[in-house]
Amino acid sequence: MNTVILMGRLTRDPEVRYTSGERSMAVARYTLAVDRRGRNNSGDQQTADFINIVAFDKAGEFAERYFRQGMRVLVSGRIQTGNYTNREGQKVYTTEIVVNSQEFADSKGTGSGSGSSAAPSSPMGDGFMNIPDGVEDEGLPFN
Repeated sequence: MNTVILMGRLTRDPEVRYTSGERSMAVARYTLAVDRRGRNNSGDQQTADFINIVAFDKAGEFAERYFRQGMRVLVSGRIQTGNYTNREGQKVYTTEIVVNSQEFADSKGTGSGSGSSAAPSSPMGDGFMNIPDGVEDEGLPFN
């Protein structure tokens, strides 16, 4: 089984390109800063892992339209590894998460974009999360 679930903050706005050919498709790439707790000699230390994410087609369009630097998002997907030879002839190994689903991890009332560590949002009583300001219903993936 190859499944991963991550929650982190976008380090920058997603970079989106469209494939060429008969059926053009969005390919969004972004990086999540995911907290990692560790210990050093002076006690607890919090660091982050920077995980490369790639979202295809509708998920890529969604990321392009709604995700911005500093937002906290929840991503589930699979780990994909690869390699290539760079211009200097050295083999470079890659690891990225290919998105199956992605969503906002904060409600629209929670500040984002500042890089501050906000408290996790609690689920609303009806089981639905708030949609950030400026998001129109017609652009959401389940319409």
